[in-house]
Amino acid sequence: MQELEEDEALYVHHNITVDKGQNILRIDKYLMLKLQNASRVKIQEGIDEGAVKVNGVVVKASYKVKPFDVITVELSEPPRDNEIIPQDIPLDIVYEDDELLVVNKPAGMVVHPAHGNWEGTLVNALVYHFQNLPTHRNGEIRPGLVHRIDKDTSGLLVIAKTEQAMTHLAKQFFDHSIERTYNALVWGEPKADEGTIEGHIGRSLKDRKIMAIFPDGSQGKEAVTHYKVLKKIRYVSLVQCNLETGRTHQIRVHLKSIGNTLFNDETYGGNKVLRGTVFTKYEQFVANCFKLCPRQALHAKSLGFIHPKTGEFLHFETELPEEMKAVIAKWEGYVNNE
Repeated sequence: MQELEEDEALYVHHNITVDKGQNILRIDKYLMLKLQNASRVKIQEGIDEGAVKVNGVVVKASYKVKPFDVITVELSEPPRDNEIIPQDIPLDIVYEDDELLVVNKPAGMVVHPAHGNWEGTLVNALVYHFQNLPTHRNGEIRPGLVHRIDKDTSGLLVIAKTEQAMTHLAKQFFDHSIERTYNALVWGEPKADEGTIEGHIGRSLKDRKIMAIFPDGSQGKEAVTHYKVLKKIRYVSLVQCNLETGRTHQIRVHLKSIGNTLFNDETYGGNKVLRGTVFTKYEQFVANCFKLCPRQALHAKSLGFIHPKTGEFLHFETELPEEMKAVIAKWEGYVNNE
């Protein structure tokens, strides 16, 4: 379910009147029985975000439904059917066999259709180029998808072509046995050349559109990121990140928490000058770097997993995208000439 913003129009997606013979039951469990293709996690997220009302009042997940309760689910986008429009969008396929494929997603491409991005996504391209892709294990209409990366993050994704591959790969992600390496350009130089960042990640209590760390573990889900500094360029650094878990915005939030926000990450404040001088010439230099790489400087560089049919360990690597290479080269030139 989509998070809601204040003062925006809401549309009723579901309107349910509880039967007179209904036993008292938690609302999240009740909605799992009533809403097709909705996972308990998605339902609980929707309840937390105020999308679910009973008799016109927002309720918590622990609310017990009673006979004749009127339950509404209101979201910010109009109701839409589950049809996915096939689109002839080129794919950068790194590897393919009968069970799966690995694609190198460009920055700017949304992975799956959602509010505001119903077309032009990776899934629109997948359903055009491939027939009968398996859907998500919870029944959500996301053909072939086992995991995803943010719209403005580039890099590798594995796509399942069979139900067996979907199940096998999904278990590897669940078990955290998938090897994933990201390269990130960050502001500043981390205090330690390598380390591990831990801290539960969940929706920010102040702004539901972003994620936050809850060090005491009171909210969110466990998240672990290992990092290593690859290159220091005085005001920025190139950092390698290896994920144990795969939470929403994990690298972006974890790196920000140690004082090294991703370069040009608008959502988390990296699109401002966070290190360096106050001279106009320097500010113009940074602005030019933002233009060279007009998105958060994060790339899913490598991916390793066990093939679901052969049992062989597969490992794939990609080069940094040209815009990130260009920014790094520009920073190196600036520091060398300073």
